[in-house]
Amino acid sequence: MLGQELVTKQAKDGILCQKLYLMERVYMRREMYLSLMMDRGSGGPLLVGSAQGGTSIEDVAAKNPDAILGVPIDITVGLTGENCDQMVAHLGLEGETGEKAADLMKHMYDMFLKCDCTQLEVNPIAETPDGDVLVCDAKVNFDPNAEFRQGEIFSRRDHSQEDPREVEASKYDLNYIGLDGNIGCMVNGAGLAMSTMDIIQLKGGSPANFLDVGGGATESQVQKAFELLNDDANVKAILVNIFGGIMRCDVIAAGIINAAKNIGMNKPLVIRLQGTNVEQAKALIEDCDFKMILANDLDDAAAKAVGVADIAKQAEELQLGISFN
Repeated sequence: MLGQELVTKQAKDGILCQKLYLMERVYMRREMYLSLMMDRGSGGPLLVGSAQGGTSIEDVAAKNPDAILGVPIDITVGLTGENCDQMVAHLGLEGETGEKAADLMKHMYDMFLKCDCTQLEVNPIAETPDGDVLVCDAKVNFDPNAEFRQGEIFSRRDHSQEDPREVEASKYDLNYIGLDGNIGCMVNGAGLAMSTMDIIQLKGGSPANFLDVGGGATESQVQKAFELLNDDANVKAILVNIFGGIMRCDVIAAGIINAAKNIGMNKPLVIRLQGTNVEQAKALIEDCDFKMILANDLDDAAAKAVGVADIAKQAEELQLGISFN
């Protein structure tokens, strides 16, 4: 496995395996599934278990949803003995083995709270031939908002296993998620970013990323956002969609212009601005030395972005040197 691409449902393109964890072989009588997670439906932690472990819980849920039990936990009370007994019975454990499983659940809940987890998944939990209960594999997610409390945990984060674009964006407090399309998006506000991606798809295009610069973006953040988009070989056009209700359009415009000057913007750029200081922003763009396509509304902007992306892609395939600036 070491040095090979590990392909999973979460990483269909594969991630390079750089480390191996070696453990003692466990002889299992049977395998079970157990997890704790934050649940919106119950408004608190949820204890989830299944007697069918050692396989993808999503597959179990699809084939036999009754095999999975969810036990809501009252956050003001904590995990009770009754909660544990209910789950132990569902897992089909009895006697001393059931008591060990209940103790494990209590330890899991303590860790869940202490470490600010959003998910603590054990798959499988093994029942051994001598009646012991062992944790054989686990996946843990931590609340990023609790990083200031969990410094030791977050210091172990292995950025080499992550998208380098997302790692770089996080250094500048930019919310970036890479996708597989060819139209780069820069938007302020997560809801507006989602809407922008949807409209691009409705116009026949495909977004290359989710990028939310937030409501208080500075010129340096805007420049870094453009660097990420400009350096992405898959991006054929960039769509900027800014609503000046959370920040000034002229600040974004100045950031766009400075970015174009400093990094040598070479991708076609479609800009839709609306809100505070929009006229000043348009004047800045029109007076600059770079050709930028202004759009009146989001529908128009998406259509133009898809159009120029198609032209840029065709020109690249035909090896034509078309300059958009």
